Amino acid sequence: MRKFCLLVVVFCWFTTQNNAQDVVPAEIKWGDEYKEPSKSALSKIIGSDDQYFYTLRVKFGLQAQQEVYIEKYTLDGLKLKEAKAVSLKFEKRLRTFHELLKVNDAIYLITSYLNKAKKKNYLFAQKFKSNLEISDNLIKIGEMDLRNISREGVFDIEISKDSSKILVYHDLPFKRGESEKLALKVYDDEFNELWDKEISLPYPDDKFRIEEYRISKEGDVFLLGVKFYDGVNIRRRGTPNYEYVLLTYMEEGIKSKEYTLKDPTRFITDLTFEPTQKGEIVCSGFYSEKSAYTIKGTYFSRINILTEEVIAKNFKQFDFDFVTINYSNAKKNRAEKAASRNDKRKEAELYRYALDDLVLRSDGGALLIAEQYFVEEYYTGGAMGTRISNGPGDRMYVYNYNDIIVVNINPDGSIAWSTLIPKRQVTVNDGGYFSSYSKAIVSDKIYFVYNDNRRNFGLGSSNEIHNFDGRQSMIALTEVNKSGEFRTYPLFDNREAEILTRPKVCEQVGKKQMLIYGELNRKFKFASLNF
Repeated sequence: MRKFCLLVVVFCWFTTQNNAQDVVPAEIKWGDEYKEPSKSALSKIIGSDDQYFYTLRVKFGLQAQQEVYIEKYTLDGLKLKEAKAVSLKFEKRLRTFHELLKVNDAIYLITSYLNKAKKKNYLFAQKFKSNLEISDNLIKIGEMDLRNISREGVFDIEISKDSSKILVYHDLPFKRGESEKLALKVYDDEFNELWDKEISLPYPDDKFRIEEYRISKEGDVFLLGVKFYDGVNIRRRGTPNYEYVLLTYMEEGIKSKEYTLKDPTRFITDLTFEPTQKGEIVCSGFYSEKSAYTIKGTYFSRINILTEEVIAKNFKQFDFDFVTINYSNAKKNRAEKAASRNDKRKEAELYRYALDDLVLRSDGGALLIAEQYFVEEYYTGGAMGTRISNGPGDRMYVYNYNDIIVVNINPDGSIAWSTLIPKRQVTVNDGGYFSSYSKAIVSDKIYFVYNDNRRNFGLGSSNEIHNFDGRQSMIALTEVNKSGEFRTYPLFDNREAEILTRPKVCEQVGKKQMLIYGELNRKFKFASLNF
């Protein structure tokens, strides 16, 4: 854990908290408190319509088979209207639950069934009626031959941004050392099939791995993969042993193209992409000059998928003050000397940031959002911070969800501004259940909601940034404006609501409305956050 920040940054941050408490740009209203069913957990907010929002609850029993529930709440008042168990049986056969999926105004149950006699795995979609009853119409949307009965195979689904197209995909049998094969099926928003195609990836399975899928409103499919140099398809600890490859399948899969995204002097550590409304693909992420664990700046490119032309490509280094904002004076001085000597190995770079989101700008630019995230492993048999390879006691996992960075990138790849939002969330053996953040985009502002320590809002005696660890918990709201300036507000003391907020479940459901979810000791409630 980093312990020191620049005093001026800490001072400005706490001054912001204290001066802004009376002008919070959102109002939070809590709904009724409910008791959580035994051995169950809210999995996600599925979506909303004009009057209601819907959630998925999963209950695990003594057997591996889970029970699934759909819950319906009013948007105005946040009252539970219905909660129904979702039957996974069809003609006395039990299917495997995959997802509750909202596509435009409809909600679909996605399940699969393994037919051992035929050695096939089938994927189905069933539509919910307005009363939350499930339709008898079972739509087969996937079919997979099994290599052996112990491997069921995996189906996945991707929906276009406008919810007009749905991609269902799965792998096909192939021999070890050969190129992986995939089956792509594209549907409209009612699961009417538009096209399907079997493809072979351009590299052997042991040197290539697909990381992201996208589908456009036109029904074109895009795959972002990682090509490994050393023949082992995993990211080695800190070693730059891979490069990114973008694959496009257009005109119902007939027309394909491969784009290699790399640079001889810079290593792209993390990358994501989105198809635009203008027939382009925006690719953006981070690069480093020394490690897969650190980042020095941003990578940005725009590709015209019709002409296959790379319109823009740019690497842009972060400002030195931005990268070293959390450095002690001594560490910053060492980094300045390394930069003056052009010592790449010791130059300052940001450590362990996970790329979370790419938000497209209307002018062809983009916003990158990332969070510092890493897990530390210790043994209780030794002192905290001591790693013992064969030590006594139990393993202890420390989950670190720290600062958020937002980078605004112009259409030519230059950085308009970059902002670092201070945040410290350090918890033990909980998977970061109450950590991380949720975001909402309202007009030309971005809002982040997360759990913070109440002592960071002038309620303690020290200017040190205090960790959120489940105690002294307060919901914080950070507003980032179009110029990159941010202000953080104390939104609500979790102790008053007698819950802990789960930011990963919170969801924006309207142009100016976000749903906040919290739980504690089998009690749970929702809040409406109105901007």
